[in-house]
Amino acid sequence: MSDALSDSAAAATPAGLHAALDRLPALIADRSARIGVIGLGYVGVPLALAAAEAGFPVIGFDINAARVERLNAGASLIRHIPDARMQQARAAGRFEATADFARLAETDVIVICVPTPLTRQREPDLSFVAATARAIRDTLRAGQLVVLESTTWPGTTREIVKPVLEETGLVSGRDFLLAYSPEREDPGNASFATHAIARVVGGEGEQALACAKAFYDAFVVKTVPVSSLEAAEAVKLTENIFRAVNIALVNELKGVYGAMGIDIWEVIDAAATKPFGFMPFYPGPGLGGHCIPIDPFYLTWKAREFDIVTRFIELAGEINTAMPHRVVDDLAAALDRRSGRGLNGARVLVLGVAYKKNVDDTRESPALKLIDLIEARGGTCDYHDPFIAALPPTRAHPALAGRESVALTPEALAQYAAALVATDHDGVDYALVARHVPVVVDTRNAFARAGIDADNVVKA
Repeated sequence: MSDALSDSAAAATPAGLHAALDRLPALIADRSARIGVIGLGYVGVPLALAAAEAGFPVIGFDINAARVERLNAGASLIRHIPDARMQQARAAGRFEATADFARLAETDVIVICVPTPLTRQREPDLSFVAATARAIRDTLRAGQLVVLESTTWPGTTREIVKPVLEETGLVSGRDFLLAYSPEREDPGNASFATHAIARVVGGEGEQALACAKAFYDAFVVKTVPVSSLEAAEAVKLTENIFRAVNIALVNELKGVYGAMGIDIWEVIDAAATKPFGFMPFYPGPGLGGHCIPIDPFYLTWKAREFDIVTRFIELAGEINTAMPHRVVDDLAAALDRRSGRGLNGARVLVLGVAYKKNVDDTRESPALKLIDLIEARGGTCDYHDPFIAALPPTRAHPALAGRESVALTPEALAQYAAALVATDHDGVDYALVARHVPVVVDTRNAFARAGIDADNVVKA
């Protein structure tokens, strides 16, 4: 245990606790603790609903007034979460949303679920976490537990959040409690809702750990306590770096086996029949979502503080970041073989712009990068996505905002020189696409999985 954690644990002995903290375990146990969830997006809304359904009164906080209004009207705003769940929580009086951060004073447990993106220089952007910490500071009172869930580098909770909160004169471990529990949402995965996923918890001191564990124990299948805030922060990074590195490996193997005329998807599926020592990962056009494309760079940035170069992680990042460029090269080559003109002047239909199948989330989607690259090379792009009617504003691709999904009809498809599968949503009529578009480049093996074997379909 680190000296800092030992000191904190010593300060958190029963004799040293503020009297208000003595009441917190009982409030959590009888579900009378009022929960504040800051950030009502893909992490905050599922968490708020899980806590409300466990019997806690929940206040959700968000700076977006329109989002607050829609949540209070009973809309979940997340496709895979039925509106009925939000409406039931509202009817039971267990959930309300607000943009008034002064109401944080009413809460006993505050959970931070705000974004942690990268800057344009691929460095951690903790501006949302810092701003949230300042908002909590302005109303912080003795007896509250503050939990950070946002993915970040080890040390963030102690080095960024704690000093801001202690500007009040209140002391972590004596007057209020501080913990970290990494979010583990998997949007669109019906098998693993919030309550069904084990949660890792780290606290600053024994009392913080105990209270945070008791809170999550109330509505998740299992909690896994670890020795420190930093260990809990490292768990989340490790989970996603593991995935990023393995995806980079199969992306590299795809190029090698493709040059040999070997189908990488056939190889992976056959290898996956081994009951030990292998876990299947699949190639794609690049990484998407808020976690896997971003989290590795949080660790590589922090590692520099210790004069450590994370070569393996950075190499994986280079491979994954290059994938959209490789896919566009494959698309241009396929068009050149068919028409002799490559991408210049070609009209291309991108199938799927969500970052993963069957969700309505475009965060860090490689499809947006693909569209930019195609158009930079003289092509024009439309897209079809059954879950995303129009592209939302993004920091990386502002010019694409407002572009609308086109319908899949024989007449519409006949206008395109090529189709590019970026996201393999279920329910798309891939056979129709194969019949009416002369060149189809499939980065997800969607056509083969649909049983479609056509000469104009190229795997990439």
